[in-house]
Amino acid sequence: MHLYQIIKNEPAYWLVDQVKVKGTELLEYRVQLERLLTAWESKRVSYLSLLMDEGIEGWLVEQGFHKVSSIVEYTRSLAKLPPLDEAIQCQSLAGGAISDLQFQDLYAKCRSGSANKNKQQPMDEVMKSLESELGRDWRSYCYYFLRAGTKEPLGISIPHIEADTVEEGRLFYFGVLPEVRGQGLGTRLHTHALHLLKKEVGASYYVGSTDKHNTGMIRIFEKNGCHLRDQKGIYRIDRNN
Repeated sequence: MHLYQIIKNEPAYWLVDQVKVKGTELLEYRVQLERLLTAWESKRVSYLSLLMDEGIEGWLVEQGFHKVSSIVEYTRSLAKLPPLDEAIQCQSLAGGAISDLQFQDLYAKCRSGSANKNKQQPMDEVMKSLESELGRDWRSYCYYFLRAGTKEPLGISIPHIEADTVEEGRLFYFGVLPEVRGQGLGTRLHTHALHLLKKEVGASYYVGSTDKHNTGMIRIFEKNGCHLRDQKGIYRIDRNN
């Protein structure tokens, strides 16, 4: 039984997310995580980031992890979504209207001033991880939002199906540009992102997460009908040189 989902971008990092299986004891998670750590160390990967039940936090610290923060996870069905705002248009990077560098610039601006406490990767690493995690057609998953009838950018979203699932929709990233924050656009753009998950990538339900201190994103989740599903700690361990 696989109790963790792993995204590998070697030699930079492993991203490990606990899969909660009903009836599975924390001891079983510890045993499998010990094996995983041994494999990670043998690969000499720079760091490992772990999303994990906070119930074994003491043990994780003993293994060399330090706690970064906690995340809250929200979910909702995509069967009945709020209507789209016609004042917002959505375009795909694959359409070619903007370059990869222009999209990267929008991405960088959107994540500036983030309330999330997890350490941000350099943007060149982020862009490389898009292809490694989403595949050769990664541009078709990258969307940007414009004010209708203009070229004014408002934000970006990267919808996809979660690895090892067929219907779970996730947003690799979602963000609003700093210059248009405070205008109530976050919820409306997020609604567009949910429609993209349903219509473009074929998801039947959505799972989104954010730092527990990111009250703005939590309000967006709640306004768009998402309900709290779980909370996990964010832990990190770095390889000893």
